[in-house]
Amino acid sequence: MTPPVSPATLLLAALVIPYVGAALIPLFHRRPNIREAVTLVTAALLFLCVVGIADAVFAGARPELAGISILPRIAFSFRVEPLGMLFALVASSLWILNSIYSIGYMRAHDEPRQTSYYVCFAIALGSTIGIAFAANLFTLFLFYEALTLSTYPLVTHDRDAEAMRSGRVYLLLLLGTSMVLFLPAIVATWAIAGTLDFAPGGILAGKASDATVAALLVLYVFGIGKAAVMPVHSWLPAAMVAPTPVSALLHAVAVVKAGVFTMMKVMVYVFGIDLLRQTTMSEVLLYIAAFTVVAASLIAMAQDNLKRRLAYSTVSQLSYIVAGALLASQLGVVGGSLQIAMHAVGKITLFFCAGAIYVAAHKTEVSELPGLGRTMPITFAAFLVGALSIVGLPPFGGLWSKWFLVLGALQAHQIAIVAVLMLSSLLNIAYLVPIPLRAFFGKPPAGSNTNGDESGIQEAPLPCLIALTATAVGCVLLFFFAEPLYALVSAIPLR
Repeated sequence: MTPPVSPATLLLAALVIPYVGAALIPLFHRRPNIREAVTLVTAALLFLCVVGIADAVFAGARPELAGISILPRIAFSFRVEPLGMLFALVASSLWILNSIYSIGYMRAHDEPRQTSYYVCFAIALGSTIGIAFAANLFTLFLFYEALTLSTYPLVTHDRDAEAMRSGRVYLLLLLGTSMVLFLPAIVATWAIAGTLDFAPGGILAGKASDATVAALLVLYVFGIGKAAVMPVHSWLPAAMVAPTPVSALLHAVAVVKAGVFTMMKVMVYVFGIDLLRQTTMSEVLLYIAAFTVVAASLIAMAQDNLKRRLAYSTVSQLSYIVAGALLASQLGVVGGSLQIAMHAVGKITLFFCAGAIYVAAHKTEVSELPGLGRTMPITFAAFLVGALSIVGLPPFGGLWSKWFLVLGALQAHQIAIVAVLMLSSLLNIAYLVPIPLRAFFGKPPAGSNTNGDESGIQEAPLPCLIALTATAVGCVLLFFFAEPLYALVSAIPLR
């Protein structure tokens, strides 16, 4: 009998497969059916490898690859732990659905440069898996920067003046924060701790003064620009000029999740929650994250462009995760980690719906949507599901992350954060839920050609519908079957 593939072999395969796919896709530039089949097969193989690794992690294993020693005490190496496993599961599963959606969207629009689009997508997912499984800050930083560079061509896909201007903002803020803040923090950590390897309980405890710890916290929180803590957030709304599947990649699958994942990883494995709890600066930064939650929600309410409204919603929701880490409590870490998965599925549903609306009805503004639900019932039903999950209502998965964040805030005696979370949920209702309700029951704007009674059903292409329906169903399944994810994040070693 053939022995099963070892977890270490699956880890290596997961790291390599996306790049192999990226190399194969251009070979079929003139045969789009095969090109997209390669994309789907690559995504499926990656997911199967990640699931195989997850089986081992659930059983208690921690697969690793020793890698290459670059400098003394610095190695290019990988190790799988529960938080990285969660991130890899989210990214690899949603890549499949985003690829299906991309086929319908890109073909319906007859978008140019589709081959380079799929190549950059594969490289971005390869970088994401590298971030998820990095064993130390050095390896993580390399893939973190590779993710920025591989997504820049996606943000500037249209190559018009607005896209190029937004791309410059994207690169300036993300590379700028990395080079000016994040990289110096990593170098300082290496000098102080003598290592960059992630370790339970942190590597800085007992090795730095309070002032040094406070300074490093500031550098990490604002240097990890992909987490979009205000004021380092404007790259995210600017990137909304990209095609909708790219927006979904930015907001749900890879980029922003890489940011908040990195933030959580640094807080848990570099500082450690005990050291965070003793540092006054962590409470200051916690309130900055809380301000971001509320301020971004208020800005979202004022946006008529649907994708920009969703972009500011993402800025708000990301700071839930940052706050979960800075609460420095066990339940805060659980809630913040669960938010990585719950927000990903809910927000990708909303972006899929926004793209479907654009493809089928050529509408981009919230004020244009009343009455459109009668011609696009599947799309707006899915939007309602995604919105309610973002709000945190049952029976949708978003409830559980907010539940544990509230418990984490109570555990940390931060009643103000509980109030912020409650206020944020009310604001979520105000700027998200009326969109599908008005689409179903509202009167079309004057001069609109939206008339469900006469036009019949006019949904987006089938691949788009398959993807958005699947993610909407996922929002429900994550409510009823959250136990495996809870077990995974509960296994994150905090000491």
